Amino acid sequence: MNLDQEVIGELFAGDPRFRKLYEEHQLFEKQLQQLDSMTFLSHEQEMERKKIQKMKLAGKDEMEQIIKASNP
Repeated sequence: MNLDQEVIGELFAGDPRFRKLYEEHQLFEKQLQQLDSMTFLSHEQEMERKKIQKMKLAGKDEMEQIIKASNP
Protein backbone atom coordinates (compact mmCIF):
# COMPACT_ATOMS: atom_id res chain seq x y z
CA MET A 1 0.00 0.00 0.00
CA ASN A 2 1.50 3.33 -0.96
CA LEU A 3 1.60 6.35 1.31
CA ASP A 4 -1.33 8.13 -0.34
CA GLN A 5 -3.57 5.08 0.08
CA GLU A 6 -2.60 4.86 3.74
CA VAL A 7 -3.34 8.55 4.28
CA ILE A 8 -6.66 8.24 2.45
CA GLY A 9 -7.59 5.22 4.57
CA GLU A 10 -6.75 7.07 7.78
CA LEU A 11 -8.67 10.16 6.70
CA PHE A 12 -11.64 8.09 5.58
CA ALA A 13 -11.75 6.42 9.00
CA GLY A 14 -11.10 9.51 11.10
CA ASP A 15 -12.31 12.59 9.23
CA PRO A 16 -16.08 12.83 8.67
CA ARG A 17 -15.71 15.64 6.12
CA PHE A 18 -13.20 13.64 4.07
CA ARG A 19 -15.42 10.56 4.24
CA LYS A 20 -18.41 12.59 2.99
CA LEU A 21 -16.38 14.05 0.13
CA TYR A 22 -15.04 10.62 -0.82
CA GLU A 23 -18.49 9.05 -0.83
CA GLU A 24 -19.91 11.94 -2.88
CA HIS A 25 -17.03 11.54 -5.32
CA GLN A 26 -17.92 7.86 -5.80
CA LEU A 27 -21.61 8.73 -6.28
CA PHE A 28 -20.78 11.42 -8.85
CA GLU A 29 -18.58 8.94 -10.71
CA LYS A 30 -21.45 6.45 -10.94
CA GLN A 31 -23.83 9.16 -12.13
CA LEU A 32 -21.37 10.25 -14.82
CA GLN A 33 -20.91 6.64 -15.95
CA GLN A 34 -24.67 6.29 -16.33
CA LEU A 35 -24.90 9.48 -18.37
CA ASP A 36 -21.86 8.55 -20.47
CA SER A 37 -23.41 5.19 -21.31
CA MET A 38 -26.34 6.93 -23.00
CA THR A 39 -26.21 7.33 -26.77
CA PHE A 40 -27.79 10.76 -26.72
CA LEU A 41 -28.12 13.32 -23.95
CA SER A 42 -30.88 15.89 -23.90
CA HIS A 43 -29.91 19.47 -23.18
CA GLU A 44 -31.02 19.02 -19.56
CA GLN A 45 -28.98 15.82 -19.21
CA GLU A 46 -25.91 17.51 -20.68
CA MET A 47 -26.30 20.39 -18.23
CA GLU A 48 -26.68 17.90 -15.36
CA ARG A 49 -23.56 16.07 -16.56
CA LYS A 50 -21.54 19.30 -16.51
CA LYS A 51 -22.89 20.18 -13.06
CA ILE A 52 -21.91 16.75 -11.71
CA GLN A 53 -18.43 17.06 -13.24
CA LYS A 54 -17.92 20.43 -11.53
CA MET A 55 -19.11 19.12 -8.15
CA LYS A 56 -16.90 16.05 -8.50
CA LEU A 57 -13.86 18.20 -9.31
CA ALA A 58 -14.56 20.59 -6.43
CA GLY A 59 -14.80 17.65 -4.03
CA LYS A 60 -11.59 16.14 -5.38
CA ASP A 61 -9.79 19.46 -4.93
CA GLU A 62 -10.99 19.69 -1.33
CA MET A 63 -9.93 16.09 -0.62
CA GLU A 64 -6.48 16.85 -2.03
CA GLN A 65 -6.21 19.89 0.25
CA ILE A 66 -7.15 17.75 3.26
CA ILE A 67 -4.57 15.12 2.25
CA LYS A 68 -1.84 17.76 1.88
CA ALA A 69 -2.72 19.33 5.22
CA SER A 70 -2.55 15.97 6.99
CA ASN A 71 0.68 14.88 5.31
CA PRO A 72 3.13 17.79 5.14
